[in-house]
Amino acid sequence: MVTKQFKGLAKDEADVTRADSLAREIFSDIANKWALLIIEAVGDRTLRFTELRNEIEGISHKMLTHNLRLLERNGLVERTVHPTVPPRVEYTLTAPGRALRATVDGMCDWTHRYLGAIETARRRFDSA
Repeated sequence: MVTKQFKGLAKDEADVTRADSLAREIFSDIANKWALLIIEAVGDRTLRFTELRNEIEGISHKMLTHNLRLLERNGLVERTVHPTVPPRVEYTLTAPGRALRATVDGMCDWTHRYLGAIETARRRFDSA
């Protein structure tokens, strides 16, 4: 791997700056409600575009396409086009995507566990 060095910074400082910048970019791509829902919906399966859209309530064709492209760009989703008429396109999680899914599952579990406490805190805050 080649690391680009930023002018005016020591090599170690440049590496950290680049890593932080890349991490922020990746988080921006995956830390949105649609990307997380797509990762959860695909799970261990292989789904076609329409199946995936039907799994995620409220997502538009445009948002699903946009988020699938971001996930594919980051190596989290693999897109397979089968040479049929009309073309059949399928999506599946890659190894990094499956690893991220474990984190997403943990977040979902946390939400279910603390949903009551969160709702109580919100009501208390909103009434103050």
